[in-house]
Amino acid sequence: MSVLFAESMVSKQDVNVLFSAPSGGACMFSQTVEYALRAVVHLAVNRAEPQATSAIAKATKVPPAYLSKVLQGLRAAGVVHLLRGVRGGVSLAKEPAELTILDVVNAVDPIQRIRTCPLDLKSHGTRLCALHRRMDNAILHMEDAFRSTTLAELLNDPNPSVPLCEG
Repeated sequence: MSVLFAESMVSKQDVNVLFSAPSGGACMFSQTVEYALRAVVHLAVNRAEPQATSAIAKATKVPPAYLSKVLQGLRAAGVVHLLRGVRGGVSLAKEPAELTILDVVNAVDPIQRIRTCPLDLKSHGTRLCALHRRMDNAILHMEDAFRSTTLAELLNDPNPSVPLCEG
């Protein structure tokens, strides 16, 4: 991954670095968010019975060990139930119509708003410059879109491709 910083004014720690997607494009979200969304969509599609972690990992192409950690975060946030035993597995804690994309994203890697100058310019403080104010507004619009989009809406979309899953 190659990221250019103008005049070395901003370091990698100052920005949320984009990573390369398999298609060669860039993503704004962590791999953890991607994996959480894949798992939750899979659970919604297969909600008739709890799913084994290994089955979710295979269907969503997520490494099993990584998926286990993601599922723990989703459980802690009340997005999924984890049941042990013969009839155990993973299931959604809420109906797809009650679960928003923002719920899933914030469960594993909360969206960070820009509250103060990312460059620590004392003259800016909590007054964001025009650029950072617009960036924060873009984040706000994204949050609003995710807050108003339920898992059920994704699954009921007429697009023939099932979101984040094969099939």
